[in-house]
Amino acid sequence: MTAEGSAVRPATRADLGAVADIYAHYVHHTVVTFDETPPPPAAWQRRFDDLAGLGLPFLVAEAAGEVVGYAYAAPWRTKPAYRHTVENSIYLKPGRTGRGIGAALLAALLTECAATPARQMIAVIADAGTDASLALHRRFGFVEQGRLTEVGHKHNRWIDTILMQRPLTEPRRPPGA
Repeated sequence: MTAEGSAVRPATRADLGAVADIYAHYVHHTVVTFDETPPPPAAWQRRFDDLAGLGLPFLVAEAAGEVVGYAYAAPWRTKPAYRHTVENSIYLKPGRTGRGIGAALLAALLTECAATPARQMIAVIADAGTDASLALHRRFGFVEQGRLTEVGHKHNRWIDTILMQRPLTEPRRPPGA
């Protein structure tokens, strides 16, 4: 068990409806994602299958049989030289924030990703006027690497994104160092 009686486990196809519902809330009501239309169920199936095919984790937090959050790591970019860098996504069911569930998901995601060939994790965080996501990532050793100004426009406002980065493995040292 993890935070507030929830358990983090690998997602299954049966979880994807709950995952889609959680994400749809953020699409419709927030600027933390730049999607303006929730992806259809088939898109979630493809994402699930694609990540599994790449050996990347897709996790859910479950409490009392209900999916209350999810996290996954996806390729940072599609060009081959980026193959060792992943980007995280973490979303919690409305009303479940501030209870340690996001921390439990991020901790498990980092552990799972460290067992893959990935060496770096990137977080792209929309500057939505709250520091919760930034604080969570800082707690886990992510460092701010930059800000992209007014790169998104949603709900009649311009939104910046903050780039954060964390190594998944110990940095390589030059021979003889």
